[in-house]
Amino acid sequence: MTAAIPFANTYARLPEHFFASVDPTPVAAPRLIRVNRDLAAELGIDAAWLESPEGVAVLAGNRVPEGAEPLAMAYAGHQFGNRVPQLGDGRAILLGEVVGRDGLRRDIQLKGSGPTPFSRRGDGRAALGPVLREYIVSEAMTALGIPSTRALAAVLTGDSVMRETVLPGGVLTRVATSHIRVGTFQYFAMRGDVDGVRALADHVIGRHDPDLAEAPNPYAALLTRVVERQADLVARWLLVGFIHGVMNTDNCAVSGETIDFGPCAFLDAYDPSAVFSAIDEYGRYAYGNQPGILHWNLTRFAEALLPLLAHEAEAGIAVAQDGLAVFGPRFEAAYYGGLRAKLGLTTDQDADGELGRALLEAMQAGGADFTLTFRRLGQAALGPEGDAAVRALFGDPGLYDAWATRWRARLATEPLDPAARRAAMDRVNPAFIPRNHRVEAVIQAAIARDDFAPFHELVTVLARPYDDQPAFAAYAEPPQPHERVLQTFCGT
Repeated sequence: MTAAIPFANTYARLPEHFFASVDPTPVAAPRLIRVNRDLAAELGIDAAWLESPEGVAVLAGNRVPEGAEPLAMAYAGHQFGNRVPQLGDGRAILLGEVVGRDGLRRDIQLKGSGPTPFSRRGDGRAALGPVLREYIVSEAMTALGIPSTRALAAVLTGDSVMRETVLPGGVLTRVATSHIRVGTFQYFAMRGDVDGVRALADHVIGRHDPDLAEAPNPYAALLTRVVERQADLVARWLLVGFIHGVMNTDNCAVSGETIDFGPCAFLDAYDPSAVFSAIDEYGRYAYGNQPGILHWNLTRFAEALLPLLAHEAEAGIAVAQDGLAVFGPRFEAAYYGGLRAKLGLTTDQDADGELGRALLEAMQAGGADFTLTFRRLGQAALGPEGDAAVRALFGDPGLYDAWATRWRARLATEPLDPAARRAAMDRVNPAFIPRNHRVEAVIQAAIARDDFAPFHELVTVLARPYDDQPAFAAYAEPPQPHERVLQTFCGT
């Protein structure tokens, strides 16, 4: 008989101290909220089976499916700059791995599935709100073209969890190309377990970067590859106004995927100092700080790899510095290349970076909405008659007018005709993002009224972020003053 989920596990073959074997804790009355049918098809899993009572029992943690080897991964990390030698999966259990129809190996993990040996006195559960938030935002990030973990399913548990108040519980089924983090490497490095670091690095190379096995120094090559992925990732975050909110090293995946969406948020009005996360009291992870923090996290990764980089410590440090030096140029190329595309520019001129920065400064001074400013620039690129919609976003429209004069002079040097330019801009400037007030409204409808229709509708809209969707035009609008979300919360 063929297993309903075609597991092909490798992490469970690593040494026993890499994880703790633990089964999910059953819940009282599981009820399906949503199955991601498209993702299920990619994974080679029958969505109809996932939606059946047997499948829902698996998604809730009430039944361990054939071929699964449930485990909680060990990892450490720096949290808000503070060294924490042991963290680990405290409310998540990796069921196993699946090789999808595209040949890509992915983890299938239950988040909110009960306590593990790493729970640190926590209940191991997830409240419904964070489950819905992660489903919405992770799938939206994927639709935006940003590497991200995915959401395969969300279920209600029928149990309550206690946070600031009593809340309904949920379980998210999360899918990732792996859940290995910078903090996973730190777990072994902090213990002086060089063999553990080497085994983990070999596993990552085999799983994510098999071409590096033939490099003269595979571990140095791995460092460089991870640095490149993370530089590209944080550039993409900035280009859509995303703020992760809790960029600890244990939330930094070596796969280059965005992982853990607890207190994340998207900019409304542009502000590089914007912070939404209630636990980020000093703005360490503010929107504009994210590239520097990623470099800091990657330095911790390089430190963990030091014993593998060279036989002598001084030589290893030199190799690590070379790998880390890749970050700045790689980020600058990804970010300013993306910013140039958002402005409708296809050729590269020296002043383009300053032109982009000047727009952002005008947006900040004028309180202009980040997403809508860039989206409406596409219409303005057709001709000055499109300026009115952009000007309306600025408290002082003269700020836009002064910049637009420079922008039009630059556009005049470009080869694209206006219609082609507008189409190209619309492909990189989304109309729809998971606006914070919309996400919160969905969560409140689910908690207060057991109404999931707003959740389903928002997921549907965000699956096509670059398309004009007239029927859902309201979802593109920024919040009214009374709708603004000023803080987001981790949910643990």
